[in-house]
Amino acid sequence: MGFSRTLEPEWLDALPADDPRARHSRRDLARINFVMHQQATMARRLRSFPAPRQLADLGSGDGRFLLGVAQRMAPHWPSVTALIVDRQDIVSPETRRGFSALGWQCESITGDIFETLPYLEAQIITANLFLHHLEEPALARLLALVAEQAHGFIACEPRRSPSALLASRLVFALACNDVTRHDAVASVRAGFAGLELSRLWRGGDWRLCEAWAFPFTHTFSARRDVV
Repeated sequence: MGFSRTLEPEWLDALPADDPRARHSRRDLARINFVMHQQATMARRLRSFPAPRQLADLGSGDGRFLLGVAQRMAPHWPSVTALIVDRQDIVSPETRRGFSALGWQCESITGDIFETLPYLEAQIITANLFLHHLEEPALARLLALVAEQAHGFIACEPRRSPSALLASRLVFALACNDVTRHDAVASVRAGFAGLELSRLWRGGDWRLCEAWAFPFTHTFSARRDVV
């Protein structure tokens, strides 16, 4: 895995949602998600799951990532309710219309993740570039809550590797601002490798899969069959 996992505050998390640098950084993240194939990777993992009534995306921000996933999944999963779970509601009317055009509903769930998660009724929970923000005790607590609430979970996170770290230092080539350039490096250093997430999962009736996805993504999925 190359180097130990280390966390440091990411600048975007400290900026107000309407700050110009924050808006620029969220646009940067949309480009980075595209380059990393995050939406396509998430959709491929989701296709092995039965269609849920509700899907909750943790730390979903402005919802554009989940909309891209929904565009890929709508032919397979009609009439899903997408729950955008974040500390604040920054989902634009345009994004909401995008979900509606697919025949999906979109709802924003705001608040602290540990307070909102126990009340979700989603059959499948996803997380994109979110788990790496958490120290191990909080991460273990979050995964335990997910296991109590859902029958499926998929996460796409930064892969902690020398090649990913090098790539994170080159995001200036995508016209990323200073916030994104800082956070890209920080996120890789806080990312995952090997079976680090599997070792934190609790529950014997789950099927786990943790693997690398091209080019710089670390994936984790957990599934249990329900009658």
